[in-house]
Amino acid sequence: MTELQSSRTLRARITPEEWEQRVALAAAYRLVAHFGWDDLIFTHLSARVPGPEHHFLINPYGMTFDEVTASSLVKVDLDGNKVMPSPYDINPAGFTIHSAIHAAREDAKCILHVHSVNGAAVSAQEGGVLPVSQQSIFVLSSLAYHDYEGVALREEEKPRLVRDLGDKSFLMLRNHGLITLAGNVPDAFLLMYTFESACMIQVRAQAGGGKLVPIDPAIIATAGEQAAEVTGSAIGALAWPALLRKLDRIDPSYRD
Repeated sequence: MTELQSSRTLRARITPEEWEQRVALAAAYRLVAHFGWDDLIFTHLSARVPGPEHHFLINPYGMTFDEVTASSLVKVDLDGNKVMPSPYDINPAGFTIHSAIHAAREDAKCILHVHSVNGAAVSAQEGGVLPVSQQSIFVLSSLAYHDYEGVALREEEKPRLVRDLGDKSFLMLRNHGLITLAGNVPDAFLLMYTFESACMIQVRAQAGGGKLVPIDPAIIATAGEQAAEVTGSAIGALAWPALLRKLDRIDPSYRD
């Protein structure tokens, strides 16, 4: 069966809302690869399947992010069981992290986790994200940290992960990487773009060797209001259509 035939077969078996979510998540995988935040096959993005069931979509373990398509995404439940046939397994560490957050946070419709070089570098710094860029103020206004406990494979880590995350939208996994979560794929992606940008600017500013100029905490305290004034309530909505156009120019096969 060709990939196009597989895509048509799947679309006949699922709701239009699920297919739309699949396309959006596949686009996020391609964008993570495009911006160079992927780590071969070893990180993971997930999205809740619209509907009453607690099912979510995650990448097929073994595909690089630039290979992921809407139809190749694996649908699982909160126990890690596939709820639709797939020839692929899922990353067990990915399941641990994503299932914990999806179960605890109803608002977490999409969760992105990356091992970007800049993000991992800042996660190893005692001070974490520093208030040294415009990007950083938006991260710092909703940032939590979780200490490293090894590869995320153990069920007993889940409550600590959820506790440390709290109600925040950005989570820095110490010595590990970055997580963002939001009510939809575009918003979660734009949060990750901001998170990674803040880390990249920080690493470069530190490499310059000069004394860094911190941003006034009073400015950080109003970051949410500033973001709302610039982008409205859906931060990803403005940039997302342009990002999809970019992907369509490069390779539209993520839609298959």
